[in-house]
Amino acid sequence: MILGWRDEAAARAANSPLVRDFGLLIKSATRLEQRIDGALRRECGISHTMLEVLIRLLCRRPGEEVSQRQLADDLTLTSSGTTRLIDRMEEAGLVRRVPSPGDRRVALVEPTGEGRTVFLGAAAAHARVVEEFFVRPLAADDHTRLTAALGTIDRALREQTG
Repeated sequence: MILGWRDEAAARAANSPLVRDFGLLIKSATRLEQRIDGALRRECGISHTMLEVLIRLLCRRPGEEVSQRQLADDLTLTSSGTTRLIDRMEEAGLVRRVPSPGDRRVALVEPTGEGRTVFLGAAAAHARVVEEFFVRPLAADDHTRLTAALGTIDRALREQTG
């Protein structure tokens, strides 16, 4: 098959090292996310996103309140997606909604005792999968360089707006 010059340029761009390397990053992150989510669902009965909610609720400063809106922003979910997630977590007995003392229109989210218990098991399962697939495959120096580089990329992305 003979390609036109635009097709050849597109093929070169698609096969560029930058596109390939970024694709590898996304593919690896997606596969790791799938491994974590699968382990959490099998062992703890929750999704990775539910664990992320529990982390935000349990790993906060004393007296700090967390609203559904804050969770939506932190998790980059829509407001309706967060509502459905919190509904499922509330039905499972992991969290409860309480009215904000300062604004009746705001729903705060708190972990329950069951949520704390599930969190401990889920945190252990999460750590095990991360150790197996994110830490162990790399030499210690490589892991240190990778995490430093990811931190640098994250800071650059947070500093740039728009």
